[in-house]
Parts: sequence; structure tokens; C-alpha cells
Amino acid sequence: MIRFGVIGTNWITDRFLQDTKTLPEFSLTAVYSRTEEKAKQFAGKYKVDRIFTDLEKMAESEHIDAVYIASPNAFHAEQAILFMKKGKHVLCEKPLASNVAEVDAMMAVAKEHHVVLMEAMKTTLLPGFKSIQKNLHKIGKVRRYFASFCKYSSRYDAYKEGTVLNAFRPEFSNGSLMDLGVYCLYPLVVLFGEPKSVQATATFLESGVDGQGSLLLTYDTFEAVIMHSKISDSQVSSEIQGEKGTIVIDNISTPKKVELMYRDVTVEALTTDSTETSMYYEAEEFIHVIKSGQQQSKVNSFQHSRITATLLETARKQIGLVYPSDQ
Repeated sequence: MIRFGVIGTNWITDRFLQDTKTLPEFSLTAVYSRTEEKAKQFAGKYKVDRIFTDLEKMAESEHIDAVYIASPNAFHAEQAILFMKKGKHVLCEKPLASNVAEVDAMMAVAKEHHVVLMEAMKTTLLPGFKSIQKNLHKIGKVRRYFASFCKYSSRYDAYKEGTVLNAFRPEFSNGSLMDLGVYCLYPLVVLFGEPKSVQATATFLESGVDGQGSLLLTYDTFEAVIMHSKISDSQVSSEIQGEKGTIVIDNISTPKKVELMYRDVTVEALTTDSTETSMYYEAEEFIHVIKSGQQQSKVNSFQHSRITATLLETARKQIGLVYPSDQ
């Protein structure tokens, strides 16, 4: 069993624990929250006795082997480094950190202390994505990658009424690019590596973060187009276009229905039934890496995470989005 502590008592942590409850080697043994009341309430839901309101004490605990970090983006690096220095493995929510300097610092500590650090990017570990990888050669020479993740945030209504929640606050390294655009970028990097160039545009909100934006990335023989938004919805599928056909993806963050449409209009279903819920697979991969004695995932690798972080930072510089963490 790998004994996990969790940092954060928000909806994503709840989803993570719901999705991993059938994973045989996963055991929740500790919960952290800034307030004792929230920690007790959340821990009680999962029948966990051990709670912390002090991260230093939690990192020292002999009752956890690994930690899942789901705090605001701006806290990822500091918290991950604290736990890794105490010999704890770290599964950290995407984006891995606020900027490349933080990512580099996290990876250096992981190597020094011989612990596993993995970005919790669920997309690239799902059966649907693996099916895309397996069948990509069928579309011939790739000519365009198009990914869209535009989802009206439930917190945007509160924002318009004058309540600025964490999702729209630059001090937490948030915004559309970091929260949703990363889901479009990371699969691109895993499939095709680092692009030659990136051009970014964005629509800013008064709080100082981007509400939506677009990216144009170039490779030697094709281009990638990305749309992301937290202030509007889109019903457009994502695509990988080739000279022989097009792979159509229903949801780039959680690909379930995947089809290959050939130029002669025949359609091949590439959908692979998922036997588990979406976040199960990232936890499974993380535990596999720990138990196999490796230091990083071959899929959500240091290289892939660093390239993605570099693209995010380059795009932010182009649109003029600066976080306190960058200073």
C-alpha cells in the first residue's frame, strides 16, 4: 500500500479520492486543511483519523509515503519541495508550478532526494489518449492539431457580481491559460514534442488574469491551434488532421469518444472503454512509478512537464500576464 496524504479539501481532491477508491494499492491516511474544522469534516467523509493544519508537521509524519497536492497553483512548488525534502513522493495537480524556475527547482529536489515527482495531468494517461497515440499513424502526415477547451466557469457568475474567487486571482497563478489551456498543450507535447514557436493572444479580466485566449504553435510540417476560455462555452470537438484522415476527439481533457474519419468518408471508432473513472489512471501510474523504483513517469515525464511549463510561460510573457510568483 502507498499511504497518501492530501493537501486541499476542494472538489478536485474529493473527485481524486472518489476515483481512486477502487485502486488496490492506494490508502488515504492523512488530510491537510488550513482550518481544523474543514480538515475534520473532510477526513470524516473518508473515515480518516489523522488531520493536519501544519504542513511542516505533516511532512514529518511517518504515516504517509506520498502526497497529492491540489492547492492553488501558486503554492505547488513550495509545498512539493517541502514534502520531497522529507522523503515523500509528490503527485501535483496541473499546472505543475507557476513558472519554469519553480518547475526546475522541484525537479532538482526530486532528483536529489530520490523521490517521485509527477504532474497530475490525467489526459495523457487515459485509455482514450492511448488509443489516439496507437492509431495516429493511420492519418498519414499530420498537418494540423486543433484543441479546444472552453468551459464557462461556475465561479464567473460570482466574479461578475463582484466576488473574485481564487480562480480569477493572479496571486494564485490562475486564469484560463493555466487552468484550461494546459489541457490542450500537454497532450500536444506528449504527441509531438516541443514546437518551434508559439504566438499567444488573450482577453483579460479586470482582476488581472486572462478570461480566454488562443495559441498558434508551429512545427516543421504542421501547425497547432489552441482555444481556451473560462468565460464562454464551446461545443467544438478537437482534431488531429492528417493527409489521409482526421482524428476527432470529443473532449481534449477527458477523451472518451474518439473517431478516425478517413478522406473517403469511412469512419473508424477508436474509442476504448475506460474500466475506471478518469483520475484513477494518474494515481495508478504514479504508484507504478514508485513501486518500480523509477523516479519519473515515462508519459508525464520531467521533459514533458518542463516543455509545457516553458510554453505556458512564453505565452504569458507575450500576453503580459505576470504573477507575483514570477518576481
